[in-house]
Amino acid sequence: SVLSRYENQITILPDYLEEFPESDEPVWILGRQHHLNTDKSKLLLDISARLWFTYRRKFSPIGGTGPSSDAGWGCMLRCGQMMLAQALICRHLGRASLWSFPGVFSLTQTAQMGVGEGKSIGEWFGPNTVAQVLKKLALFDEWNSLAVYVSMDNTVVIEDIKKMCWSSAQSSSVAHSSAHLHRSALGQNKNPAGLSPGWKPLLLIIPLRLGINHINPVYIDAFKECFKMPQSLGALGGKPNNAYYFIGFLGNELIYLDPHTTQSFVDSEENGTVDDKSFHCQQAPHRMKIMNLDPSVALGFFCKEECDFDNWCSLVQQEILKQQSLRMFELVQKHPPHWPPFIPPSKPEVTTTGAELIESTDKLFELEEEFEILSV
Repeated sequence: SVLSRYENQITILPDYLEEFPESDEPVWILGRQHHLNTDKSKLLLDISARLWFTYRRKFSPIGGTGPSSDAGWGCMLRCGQMMLAQALICRHLGRASLWSFPGVFSLTQTAQMGVGEGKSIGEWFGPNTVAQVLKKLALFDEWNSLAVYVSMDNTVVIEDIKKMCWSSAQSSSVAHSSAHLHRSALGQNKNPAGLSPGWKPLLLIIPLRLGINHINPVYIDAFKECFKMPQSLGALGGKPNNAYYFIGFLGNELIYLDPHTTQSFVDSEENGTVDDKSFHCQQAPHRMKIMNLDPSVALGFFCKEECDFDNWCSLVQQEILKQQSLRMFELVQKHPPHWPPFIPPSKPEVTTTGAELIESTDKLFELEEEFEILSV
């Protein structure tokens, strides 16, 4: 009954734009600095180029009989999609690109993968759960070829990340070669992007608790520093049961994209293209005071090359860890000895016999296509 109330909900966008206040302070958006007095138009263009995912309605019922709208419960999933979309933009087009639409795992896929994390379809997700869902989904996405690392216990382990990114790149290369041979034999040859051996691009997500009931002011400066880093993908968070995708700040106000607008489902056209107008917010962005932020957040960073990750580690040491008496998170070189051994995640194997090779290969392709980058 709750879902049915939201089924036909359409939030009308207001006709006015909320202006930025007059300020000499710089605005930071995902590692890029803007000045309101001199390049406000560039700032608004940069923000509108970010992919904006909102509630949708009238898509195919999840699981065949589930909800056909995520209004009222899918906001954190949409925010996770936005963070992933920004990583894919950086992965394929670079941070400087404007108005693009890379494929992203659909709401249906993220919601269904969340079942494995103990979340029923239609249940609200938290930042950490969405991070775990993205980590699992990435294993099925060989074309984008991302290594997703979600930190544990507020600790980022350099040794584990490098082990994962290098070993994942090697295993991915083998998987791509095997898939290439099978698909060539079946006339289904597809060339994934980014197959060069070496470092596998890293999506780093750091779930944090920055206080008990309210954010602790001691973390504010460090939190803002994260948006200045060139590797920044922003942050997932918001208020209880009300998620936002934070992309920057001005002074002590956070700038965010709000998924709480219900739009109709957009299907791809016959030629495979997508009308992407509804995936870009044409309004001045929302702002909120940092102290109003719920303390449960997840930071995101993207490191396309190993040198990007090394640079991120240096920035963390210089700008966050050395400046803080109470650290927002820890960055350590070696895997803690009291932790379980680190095993890089891998895609589940499909076992076959020689007689079943072609049939099983067809099933493998169907599984890959089921989890292929789509957008609802």
